[in-house]
Amino acid sequence: RRPSMKPRNRPFALLLTLTATLALGGCGTIEKDRKVKAMDAALATYGEAIRWGYFETAYGYVDPAKRSAMPKYLENVRVTGYEVLQPPLMKGEKDLEQVVRIEYVHKDTQRLRSLSDRQIWSYDKKAAAWWLQSEVPRFGYRKR
Repeated sequence: RRPSMKPRNRPFALLLTLTATLALGGCGTIEKDRKVKAMDAALATYGEAIRWGYFETAYGYVDPAKRSAMPKYLENVRVTGYEVLQPPLMKGEKDLEQVVRIEYVHKDTQRLRSLSDRQIWSYDKKAAAWWLQSEVPRFGYRKR
């Protein structure tokens, strides 16, 4: 004869089963939450770095495999505005795109200019970090 569960233990067993199911399903949710928090932090910090002219910090967000030395001409750029035109839009599981408008002046000419910057970001699971795949804006200078 198979032992039956006593009626008073059924709620406990149900609770245990429900907790185990949620815990297993929650692992993906926790990882996703971490990924979203990392994305928010990377986009905000990168935007602030550009906005306040901390270009070395901004270059730290460029994918290490694509990173080059910071161009000298950035010493002549003063950013006056940074506005998100298109909030982050996921492109698949690990890529996103964001579009911002950046207003700036070249210090030597004092002419106000603006550009639209389409940022492509990818999530690196090993590093648990978001890397900028597109370039840091050139601010009207040609690539040398």
